[in-house]
Amino acid sequence: MTASTSARPALPWPTGVLSEQSLRDFVEARRITEIVLGVPDMQGRLKGKIFSAPVFLERMTGGAEMCSYLLATDSDMTPLDGFDLTSWKRGFGDFLVTPDWETARVLPTRRGTALVLGTAVGDDGTPVRVDPRHMLRTQLSRMSELGYGVQAGVESEFVLFSKEASGLVPAWSENLDYGLEQPPAVSDFFRRLDDAMTEAGIDYESVKLEGAPGQAEVSFVYGDPVAVSDGYSVFQLIARDIAGRDGLVPAFMAAPQTGIGSGLHLHLSLWNEHGDPGFHHSRAQGPPPLMTHAIAGLLSLLPHLAPLYWPTANSYKRLRPHSFAPTRYTWGTDHRGCAVRVTGHGPSARLEVRLAGSDANAYLALAAYIAAMAHGIEEKLTPRPACEGDAYQDTSTMPVYADLAEAVQHFEHSTIAHSQLGQDVVDHYARAARAELDWHRSRVTDTERHRGIR
Repeated sequence: MTASTSARPALPWPTGVLSEQSLRDFVEARRITEIVLGVPDMQGRLKGKIFSAPVFLERMTGGAEMCSYLLATDSDMTPLDGFDLTSWKRGFGDFLVTPDWETARVLPTRRGTALVLGTAVGDDGTPVRVDPRHMLRTQLSRMSELGYGVQAGVESEFVLFSKEASGLVPAWSENLDYGLEQPPAVSDFFRRLDDAMTEAGIDYESVKLEGAPGQAEVSFVYGDPVAVSDGYSVFQLIARDIAGRDGLVPAFMAAPQTGIGSGLHLHLSLWNEHGDPGFHHSRAQGPPPLMTHAIAGLLSLLPHLAPLYWPTANSYKRLRPHSFAPTRYTWGTDHRGCAVRVTGHGPSARLEVRLAGSDANAYLALAAYIAAMAHGIEEKLTPRPACEGDAYQDTSTMPVYADLAEAVQHFEHSTIAHSQLGQDVVDHYARAARAELDWHRSRVTDTERHRGIR
């Protein structure tokens, strides 16, 4: 047999989501030479290691060890003390990150690289309870025991900054909300972002410009909450890669500038075991009992879980009157001033929870929201009447917290938070919030200097 007849057909360059076998085929054909094993940290960012693809597939299909401080650190990757998971007393040891092969996909901004997300597991082989992906899965299992599946959608707002000699400035200076005319550099960024998300197998619905300078929004296709959160975390990594090559910086902050707020709006619906939508209704009829129980659960439990969706000092600077960010725990039909908005029609009816800002970890925010809905369903809670006026003036409802210090005080001493999440989870994320507060209390900001030095 000649070489020409025995040679295997050359494989194309890989795109999209990959099966474990197709990943192996592409590695054998040298189309993929590196594999990134990543795990979302407490901030929702992907962290991990870059492996030689052949070595990974030969030796590490059962997992790879990484320092456990990946799930016990601040945004600067400072090794923090005082966690039960890891600390100076415990020596900052490792945990095992096991690959979830169904998450394998091409990482298009890094040619020849595939990405696989993993689950952190302890010495006993069980998932680490404070792992954000595991926390979300735990709440999905709880909802499943009640007889319901969950579908979720993500709308992410962020501000795109340009690197100038004077510092970071918004990539455009006007209010271009819903605008179709884009500055060339911005148009090029979004075109490359579209290509990269398509190549990575990330399903998104739309991109639109928003109401503040440099602000945009990406909406992702509705689906399984874990898969949607996985796609969102990969999107953030890709967006930073693409922007960095163009001298741009995407800011996933709740309040990236004074007077500007960026939200992480999460849409949720429940489906019964027969695949029927549990929130189906017409607006003339009003929400069905299942939806009202879920709304009541959100409004009653979420005040106890605020550090899971408002995790930073900056989170609370977005929560201003008449800003489209809520200032009270209210609900209403198609009301963007409320914390919980009933939206959609008929079988697509759903709840949009508008609390989280762009700095939130989608896995943790969804875990908190689903836990709250499950609580409302289990207890058959009933919400107060829907807001039909100015939600910012509804003084009969509970206001949001003024800052992280107030939120974490309620979180760590909340009996219901402990019963819903477990004391170990509450202690872990309360410690992270305390570390965030300590950092800010010890820093002098440019704004303080500007006001104080005359």
